[in-house]
Amino acid sequence: MSRRIVVSVAAGVVVLGGAGAFALAYAGDQSPTLAHSTARYTAPAADHDGSLTFTTDVTTSSDVKSVKVVAWPANSPFAKKPLTAKDMAGVEESAVCKSSGGDVERCTYKVAVTRADAEGSPKGLWHVAVLVTAKDGDTTLDTKAADFKVA
Repeated sequence: MSRRIVVSVAAGVVVLGGAGAFALAYAGDQSPTLAHSTARYTAPAADHDGSLTFTTDVTTSSDVKSVKVVAWPANSPFAKKPLTAKDMAGVEESAVCKSSGGDVERCTYKVAVTRADAEGSPKGLWHVAVLVTAKDGDTTLDTKAADFKVA
């Protein structure tokens, strides 16, 4: 093998190795991502409570530590001054997450809605805000992850 070919091959290995290491490091530093987020609101009836169910798929290179969920009316002050990660960090309500293969976890939050809750809530469009925290500390905030209507 000529010396020129050996040098070219060695340089190629170094470049590809460096690119692979960069890609691996970059993939490891990815913030959690949300996909397929849905919210389903069922109004209470005379004989039973209603519910709000929010579901999302979270992809993260480390496991999910917490998924904080807040529903807020579209005509609230949050429409002008959006929720922040700091606001969401104080939320006590969390979704329950279960692995659905690979780096993806399916997270579901469900809460009962009483007749009194429904009567005291604004009617119209609502949004669901979500703060995902991975075990490595990376976070993602989506203040309008899903929508639903209260009639």
